[in-house]
Amino acid sequence: MHAGATCVQENETLMDAARRMGELDVGALPICGPDNRLHGIVTDRDIVVKCLAKGKDPHRMTAGQLAQGKPVTVDADADGEQVLRTMEQHRIRRLPVIADHRLVGMISEADLARHLSEEQVGHFVETVCATS
Repeated sequence: MHAGATCVQENETLMDAARRMGELDVGALPICGPDNRLHGIVTDRDIVVKCLAKGKDPHRMTAGQLAQGKPVTVDADADGEQVLRTMEQHRIRRLPVIADHRLVGMISEADLARHLSEEQVGHFVETVCATS
């Protein structure tokens, strides 16, 4: 897990989010509201596909406009199997970690690769990346 994940506020622009991703060398940021609770996740792909490719202005469109639905999360005391199961079930590559209703970190594909067996990682990649 990457502890202390940096949020982009839901009222910040996608340009702000893209700059922060570049500074942090990450491909996704959690979106937090004024209550400092998780409202979603924005990825570099979201910015390209849901903003730029549709002719929208990343200087005007906010991260909150991309926060759709309830984010999939895992509790901070979840074990590796539960994390893996959740990511596979929802076919996601990044998983926010929550403790006491607050974001405390993120688990990524890279984290899995460092902490799981080759067989587990292979199954994860096959499950999550397979076309439906």
